[in-house]
Amino acid sequence: MAARQEPVYWLGKDTLRVSAALFAENRRRLCQGLRAKKGLLPKSVVLLQGGEQKQRYCTDTDLLFRQESFFHWAFGVTEADCYAAIDVDTGKSVLFVPKLPESYGTWMGEIYPREHFQQKYAVDEVQYTCDIPDAVANMSAAVLLTLRGQNTDSGSICREASFEGISRFQVNNTLLHPVIVECRLIKTDMELEVLRYTNRISSEAHKELMKHVKPGQKEYEMESLFQHYCYTRGGMRHTSYTCICGTGNNSSVLHYGHAGAANDKTIMDGDMCLFDMGGEYYCYSSDITCSFPANGKFTPDQKAIYEAVLKSSRDVLAALKPGVKWTEMHRLADRVHLEELVKIGILSGSVEDMLKVHMGSVFMPHGLGHLLGIDVHDVGGYPEGVERIDEPGLKSLRMGRLVRERMVLTVEPGIYFINHLLDQALANPAQNGFINNQVLARFRGFGGVRIEDDIAVTANGVELLTCVPRTVEEIEAFMADTSKSFSPVVVSDKF
Repeated sequence: MAARQEPVYWLGKDTLRVSAALFAENRRRLCQGLRAKKGLLPKSVVLLQGGEQKQRYCTDTDLLFRQESFFHWAFGVTEADCYAAIDVDTGKSVLFVPKLPESYGTWMGEIYPREHFQQKYAVDEVQYTCDIPDAVANMSAAVLLTLRGQNTDSGSICREASFEGISRFQVNNTLLHPVIVECRLIKTDMELEVLRYTNRISSEAHKELMKHVKPGQKEYEMESLFQHYCYTRGGMRHTSYTCICGTGNNSSVLHYGHAGAANDKTIMDGDMCLFDMGGEYYCYSSDITCSFPANGKFTPDQKAIYEAVLKSSRDVLAALKPGVKWTEMHRLADRVHLEELVKIGILSGSVEDMLKVHMGSVFMPHGLGHLLGIDVHDVGGYPEGVERIDEPGLKSLRMGRLVRERMVLTVEPGIYFINHLLDQALANPAQNGFINNQVLARFRGFGGVRIEDDIAVTANGVELLTCVPRTVEEIEAFMADTSKSFSPVVVSDKF
């Protein structure tokens, strides 16, 4: 008799196979972490609620579904409107799927039996969501552990699982959240493999943009090409966040690409491009920024700013290892930027004195980087007892804790010429004495440069997950190479 194959998520061709064992291991780690907590009662059962299928406003048009992140981390389920339970003592897993009406078979496809989902996700048992109260009672649950806690980036509270009849059970909604967050913080070998994949595909997509960009195109064409490559070559239906395709002065808009600034400018000769995009595979993210000239050739000023940012990026990567304070990595990037801006002539004076008045945040108002995983701004940056530093720049840092092995982080220093920040600095007596306004005037409208890599922290340093041309010489040579690359689909207007 042939052995049963391990269930995998796979979209065919060269896409990555992800074993259901990844999620079984996550559940095992979660139970282990919970059993180590004081105050855990015997016969505790974790109860999670998955994401719901939603419609566009008041219409019947479905929005493209993406699973809720905690639920995905524990079960890897792609369907909407599910629940799941885990017996903490035994590790037994129960998935609850909706009982679909017959009309589903007409409009949406085959209605699968429960055994289909048990095999697909390698769980111990599958029940219907309408049977949750009885199924949980059959698990002899003394207490249900539900998920409630604040996301320290958005400030939002994650949705706590609830069902009709939950009042029959004792519920604890404080114990689970900090434990599952700490589990998500540290990546397993299987999770690292998926993150390497998302980085490889997204890196290749960024390289295609370098090959295809030219003055006269629209920024949204670059967004479209990135998404097309990631989906065609990598099976990535989702991006990790709204694509940022800033060129010219738009490259100084930190979160460009939103509805009010919708990647719609025409790319001009001489523009710097700042393309910040990442594909997502099976809910695992990537987050990469490449900056380069649209015409493939750096001007002296573009080269000076780019190499200043590249130096801070590489200095941080060289210093990163377990035990390092992430806040000190941000301060290191600030220091390098200020030293380089002095060399360029935009600033003058003592860098030590500049640091005291937060000159670094004038040119890099955001944090150095963030945790990465199932969410692009992954959870765990500020656990209880770790507070944000209320200083310009540092207050925007999305993680304040010590770096640990198996964390995955972005390192994304940048230098930007944002008019209102420059005007504020020029009006600030503590800062304006450091600024050479005549030189600065040359950079008004320059935009910005950001270099963002994804890294996994190792025992002694880091593993660089991102692989794109980074030095000025590498970028110029790569963009000048006309050898064959991926060709986007073009619809001809000739019949």
